[in-house]
Amino acid sequence: MKKLVIKALSSVARSKINKFKPTIIAVTGSVGKTSTRTAIAIAVGAKYRVRSALKNYNNEIGLPLAVLGEQSPGKNAWEWLKLFARALKTSDIPEYLVLEYGVDQPGDMTELVKIAKPEIAVITAISPVHVANYPSLDALINEKAALGEAVEAGGLVLLNGDDPRVMDMRRRFTAPVKTYSLSNGDAYATDIRREYPVADSFDVGEVFVVTRATLNVGHESAELVLNNCVTTSLVSSALAAAVVAVQVGVPLRDAAAALSKELVPVSGRLRPLAGIKGSLILDDSYNAAPASMLAGLEALEQFTPGEEYDRRIAALADMAELGPLSESEHRALGERVAKGVDLFVAVGPQMRFATVAAEAAGMDRNKIIWFKDSVEAGRYLDRVIEKGDVVLVKGSQSQRMEKVVKDIMAEPGRASELLVRQEAKWLT
Repeated sequence: MKKLVIKALSSVARSKINKFKPTIIAVTGSVGKTSTRTAIAIAVGAKYRVRSALKNYNNEIGLPLAVLGEQSPGKNAWEWLKLFARALKTSDIPEYLVLEYGVDQPGDMTELVKIAKPEIAVITAISPVHVANYPSLDALINEKAALGEAVEAGGLVLLNGDDPRVMDMRRRFTAPVKTYSLSNGDAYATDIRREYPVADSFDVGEVFVVTRATLNVGHESAELVLNNCVTTSLVSSALAAAVVAVQVGVPLRDAAAALSKELVPVSGRLRPLAGIKGSLILDDSYNAAPASMLAGLEALEQFTPGEEYDRRIAALADMAELGPLSESEHRALGERVAKGVDLFVAVGPQMRFATVAAEAAGMDRNKIIWFKDSVEAGRYLDRVIEKGDVVLVKGSQSQRMEKVVKDIMAEPGRASELLVRQEAKWLT
């Protein structure tokens, strides 16, 4: 039944693309896909009509749904029938589709490109997430690069110049290649700075941090101001969006203004939330890979404790699908945790390797606590969190670390609005 739904969805989506001929902007990578896709939709939307995914739709079912502007009805057959009826009747597709292409196994990208072939492809970063499903990391890189190889000579492939693995792809493409970077490239950001309020506690509704930067694209520059952006990764996403926007005719200043007004961290992607007892949560619970774990720790360490007992707490769960790299990546993570964290709350069997490495790297064993699952970890943190603590919560989807966030957030009644995986299928 699932194969029939996928085949039918793909067919309808392709037929609408062939009829209305929207410009397709595609985003792939191991980390940063959703934030970059969101930023591009905002920047291009400053001038044009744009459609992007309503949720994190990036696979063989999600991509056609994003094209059609629909949400998945789950297992409700009647709602699927109604969805197909609406899709067949639809008489309008916006000028631009900004789509996310995720891959889990060999051949996925080929199938996604058959559904929606891009005119512009953006490749964000490569990390060994899902490498367990591939013969090697090189095979995963080839899978990601296939998106850029699908772009024809009149299009554009935009590469993250800060990622060496992505930059190694540049000679593989027929289309023109541009790069974006926080330091150099065809487009780059300068004067990146963060402003943190001086406070001993964090309150609901507060702007916890403001990040400012100058975006430089070609011979033009524009100022970017992002509220509650705690990491340069969102600046990188905004920069990629600015390049794409200029490519399709949006003035840089208009793109930067739209991004400053609308771009905020996506749920579960380093989104600051007020926590219990005047604490602050850096909710990065959507998923985890080695690169994004390091980015989360760097963001956590930017918060300087204001009082003697303010702590930087890392609640980290297993990184899934790392295959033969799993033990070494978790050990490397533990060594990194030991350098700048006051309390390490580890969750899941693979994170045992991280706890051993953290202690070996000099972290006090009394500051390292291990739990088998997110439920136990959440209950523990609910008891021990104090005013002024900053808590990074992160782990792969299978570890369900949003449960930890819900346990310690100041407004649990807003979980359905603020957290990931709050739909009925995840809560039952």
